[in-house]
Amino acid sequence: MTYTERFMVRPDESLSLADWDPRQNDGMRKKDGRQLLYDMRDELNDLQELLYASQKYALLILLQGMDTSGKDGVIKRVVNAFNPQGCEVTSFKVPTEEELAHDFLWRVHRRVPRRGMVGIHNRSHYEDVLVVRVESLFPARVWRPRYEMINHFEELLAHSGVVMLKFFLHISPEEQKERLERRLANSHSHWKFRLSDLRARSKWDKYMHAYEEALSRCSSEHAPWFVIPADRKWYRNLVVSNILLEKLRSLDMEWPTLEPGVDPDMEII
Repeated sequence: MTYTERFMVRPDESLSLADWDPRQNDGMRKKDGRQLLYDMRDELNDLQELLYASQKYALLILLQGMDTSGKDGVIKRVVNAFNPQGCEVTSFKVPTEEELAHDFLWRVHRRVPRRGMVGIHNRSHYEDVLVVRVESLFPARVWRPRYEMINHFEELLAHSGVVMLKFFLHISPEEQKERLERRLANSHSHWKFRLSDLRARSKWDKYMHAYEEALSRCSSEHAPWFVIPADRKWYRNLVVSNILLEKLRSLDMEWPTLEPGVDPDMEII
């Protein structure tokens, strides 16, 4: 069974995160996992170059998860196999005044990569059925219809050549506690620590319920969700890299031919 098959949320599946082990590592040693990750770098880089050259698809990677689950870590350890000239990273934070003056998908749509590019979204439009819901920023009559709106939006992107991979980095509350404590103990990590992390942690069960509904209602063939075990950073990175590799291999991409009038045997003077 491929990594894609193992960790994908099936369309219309009623998902319970209690059934997914955040500490899973297949009994593999960290050293071996890191070597496998390193061994994939060249092929990932080659396939990204093919994506860029063929200009047939765009690749959009969504990263969601509780604080400390490793969204920045995935960008640093996995996506760095790509040429940065072909990547665009966007972190979605509290909406600005301008963003709030538009529909909730506007700020995301304008950051969707063009064909040939890889876009990485650190948090995404799903904040509008997660944070908005748990923190009661809007009433249910506002956020509940957004699941269907999100599905239509992602269908539009798929029909436009955007290949979407959505990763939920599944961390346990015990592991999050340890990571938050390490941030407090290391002065170089103090900049990462926010009191809002603790407020969100106090509502852990509510966030898990919100994630379960979002993942269940918005995983589709053209925009699947993947639940990634995130307690072991090296295994998290390995799984994400394998799914990226499997998806890029599966795309119908070919190297562009020479432009008309160019002879491959011509003499270069």
